[in-house]
Amino acid sequence: MRFLPGLICLLPLLSPLAHAELIDDVNDRGELRIALEANNPPFSFKEDGRLTGFEVELGQLLANELEVRADFVVTDSSDLLTGVESGKYDIAINHIAQTPALADRFDFSEPYVQTQAKLIAQKEEPRSMLLVQSLTEQKPKAPQAVNLSIPFQKGNPAFHASLESALQRIKADGRLEALEQKWLGPDAKP
Repeated sequence: MRFLPGLICLLPLLSPLAHAELIDDVNDRGELRIALEANNPPFSFKEDGRLTGFEVELGQLLANELEVRADFVVTDSSDLLTGVESGKYDIAINHIAQTPALADRFDFSEPYVQTQAKLIAQKEEPRSMLLVQSLTEQKPKAPQAVNLSIPFQKGNPAFHASLESALQRIKADGRLEALEQKWLGPDAKP
């Protein structure tokens, strides 16, 4: 019983160690849970019942680099970021631009592509979150360049390092540029 006060004093010091790092969870499951919407060609959409698009192929490449399988979860905008924040999904790859408001809630990868906002903004549908938050309330008159990044839960430095390393390898060997040309054409920049 005399050890109990000492253990109680150590609990605050041990609690960060009890928090599992996201990369450990991904490796234990053997899969990277990737949230996206499937209604945004050329980024992610269904064709003949099969999920495809730039961000789908990017997610597959990232999972391969992390040596796990990609588990794509099609969701809607109301669940996408809250699901990442709660740990339901590991990442979201859904043409998301880092904004100050989102940076308060998430850590982000380095941008994986710079594209024109005209490729992303839907014609008549108001976009309540994600990319359009980085733009103005009005539709842009001239195409604006937007850097797209991958959000994930805050406080996972090992996951952040692993994701960055995977993304850098994909950029370095030309696979990312090939995807950009295939899906986004001349509007995309590395």
